[in-house]
Amino acid sequence: MKKLLCVTIALLYAAAMQAQEEEKDVTKFLGIPVDGYKPAMIEKLKAKGFTSTTWDKDVLEGEFNGADVQVSIATNNNKVWRIMLADKNNRGETDIKIRFNELCRQFGNNSRYTPMTDEEQTIPDDEDISYEITVNDKRYEAGFYQMPDSVTIYNESKQSLLSQYTQEQLDKPTKEISREIYLQYLFNKLAYLNNKVWFMIAEYARKYYICMYYDNGYNKADGEDL
Repeated sequence: MKKLLCVTIALLYAAAMQAQEEEKDVTKFLGIPVDGYKPAMIEKLKAKGFTSTTWDKDVLEGEFNGADVQVSIATNNNKVWRIMLADKNNRGETDIKIRFNELCRQFGNNSRYTPMTDEEQTIPDDEDISYEITVNDKRYEAGFYQMPDSVTIYNESKQSLLSQYTQEQLDKPTKEISREIYLQYLFNKLAYLNNKVWFMIAEYARKYYICMYYDNGYNKADGEDL
């Protein structure tokens, strides 16, 4: 039974990944899909208030979530797959720890995001991040999947079965229909696993800053050019 369930989930995962790629329901940055071509993405970001830097017209700068940032666009086969934001201003150890933990709190309280791990992602107040980075080569990062809340996904799952069942049957499901709704729920939830947003602490000359990444995993290089 356990083996059958694993196979079913694997098949759902593969189908969900294909469905998401076809529908282009990908990661969004400020409501803009992380997709398409770089020149168009630059214009869309400029429409949001970002401007080109004086040293590189393809690198933008502006304000995001209360911080001054520089924005870079990564492509693969000319398609955008990542939006990267880096703090313009460096911070000391205490301030970067506060900023990192505040971002964890903000993402955690946002119903559009689900943590990539069950482990705690915040940094303990008494942790010496300078020592950990320098001596132990520790990397401080946190990640989230960008997706609707569970209730929305569940309701979408029910609606997608309307061609097979009536609304009344879906609202008062039998055990068999409940199982189908649950499998459809898993299918819909797995479709968002390539919508990743993550951030990390970067260091330069014993000063620290945040780098944040909005990734569309479907456009990322996956060995197709080898």
